[in-house]
Amino acid sequence: MNWDVIVIGSGPGGYVAAIRASQLNMKVAVVECAEVGGICLNWGCIPTKALLKSAQVYKYAQHAADYGIAIEGTVKADFEAVVKRSRTVAETMSKGVQFLLKKNRIEVLPGFGKVTKDKKVVVTRADGTAELHDAQHIILATGARSRQLPNVPQDGIKVIGYREALTLPKLPETMVVMGSGAIGSEFAYFYATMGTKVTLIEYLPGIVPAEDEEISRQLERSFRKAGIKVMTSASVESVSTDNQGCKVSIKDGKGNLSEVACDVVLSAVGVTPNLENLGLEESGIAIEANKVITDEFYRTSCEGIYAIGDIVRGPALAHVASHEALVCVEHIAGLQPRPLNYDNVPGCTYTSPEIASIGLTEKACVEQGREILVGKFPFTASGKATASGNRDGMVKLIFDKNSGEWLGCHLIGDNVTEMISGVAVARAKKVTGRDILHAIHPHPTLSEAIMEAAAAAYGEAIHL
Repeated sequence: MNWDVIVIGSGPGGYVAAIRASQLNMKVAVVECAEVGGICLNWGCIPTKALLKSAQVYKYAQHAADYGIAIEGTVKADFEAVVKRSRTVAETMSKGVQFLLKKNRIEVLPGFGKVTKDKKVVVTRADGTAELHDAQHIILATGARSRQLPNVPQDGIKVIGYREALTLPKLPETMVVMGSGAIGSEFAYFYATMGTKVTLIEYLPGIVPAEDEEISRQLERSFRKAGIKVMTSASVESVSTDNQGCKVSIKDGKGNLSEVACDVVLSAVGVTPNLENLGLEESGIAIEANKVITDEFYRTSCEGIYAIGDIVRGPALAHVASHEALVCVEHIAGLQPRPLNYDNVPGCTYTSPEIASIGLTEKACVEQGREILVGKFPFTASGKATASGNRDGMVKLIFDKNSGEWLGCHLIGDNVTEMISGVAVARAKKVTGRDILHAIHPHPTLSEAIMEAAAAAYGEAIHL
C-alpha cells in the first residue's frame, strides 16, 4: 500500500507526528509492535504519575490530623489496588490515543516495522506474516527501553527495570534503587511512601544530578526525612540473588565495599534507544554514539527518512519528542517551522517535593564565566505553602547581571511542575528579571514565589 507518511512507533513522538501529518492532508499510517501510545502512556510517564498520586493521597491520609481531620481506624494502602488503578489510567490514555488516530483517519499497522534498502517499510506481524508498504516519507520514532548494566543484568524478578516496577505483585519490604535521575527518584519516593525500606544509590556526588546543586541537596534532605537511605558517590559492583532476595555489593567514594540485603533491586540508570533491526545500516542511515544523526528538521542521512524522540540527540523526554514531531512534519509539508530550542526545554521530576527546572544551573553559569544575579525564595516564607501544610522547597532564579536575561529557573516544592510552563514562554519571549519583578502575581499562590525570588535577585525582597 502507498502512503504519504509512515511513522514507525506510536509514542508521544510517533502519534503526534501522525496526527499533524493527517491535519496537513497527508495519507498516514502508524506501525506499532506493542501498545498504542508507546512507553510514555503505557509504561512510563502516565502510570508512574498515577502511582505517585496514590502515594500522595496515602501520605495526606496519614497526616489528616495535621489538617484537623479525624480518620477512624488505621489508614492502610492496598498495594494491589494502587497498581490496578495505575494500569487503568494507562489503558484509558492509550484508548484516548487510539481514538485520536481513528478520528484523524490514521491506520494503525500492528507489527514490527523495518526500513528496507529501497526505502520501503516491511511490517512483520506477531504471527510472522509480513506486509510491504511504500511511503514518500518515513519517520522513525521507536523510543527507548531501560538501560542494562553488564555487571547488574536484569532478570525481571529480583533485578528489575521501570516496567516491572510498575506492576510488582506485592509490596517489597526492602528495595535498592540504582540511579537517582527522575525515574529512580520517583520510584524511590513511591515505594518509600508505600512502606518499603528504600536505599537510593547514586554514582555522582548528588542525587538528581542534572539539577542545580541546591535543588539536589534539598531533595536529599527531604528524602532522608522520609526515611530513604541515600548513598551518593557510590556504585553497585554486583548483585547476587537467591531465594531469600538480593545481596548488593556497593563501593563508596573512598573505595570501601559494603553489602546491602534487599528483596528487589530496581535498575534506573537511564535508557537505551531502540535501534536494533530497523534496517538502519542497510538503508545507509548514519548513527553516532548510539543515536541517529539528524539535522534541525530531523532528516537523516537517507533522503525521505526522518528520526525523532529518544533515538536522536537531545533530552529523552516525551514533550521534546512531541515538539520534534511537529517540526519534522511541518518541514515535510513545506511550512518552514522554527527549529526546536534545546536550551529552553523544561524538565520535571514528580517526587515529593516536586522538581521543575529550565535553563542553566548556577554552576554552569559560573563555568561559562557569566556575571549573574541569583535570587532565592524559600517556601517557608510562602503563605500558600504554609496554609497547604508543606513548606519544603524553594524557588531559585538566575539572571545575567548586565542584560537581565533569564538564564535559569530551578524550583522544588509542591506542584512546582505546574509552574514551569510560564517560565518557558517567558524565556522564549526574552523576558528579563525586572519584567518578572514588576509583573503582578496573585496572592496567595505558590507561583508568586517566582516574583519574590526575582525581587531577591535585585536586592528588593519584601518578604525575606
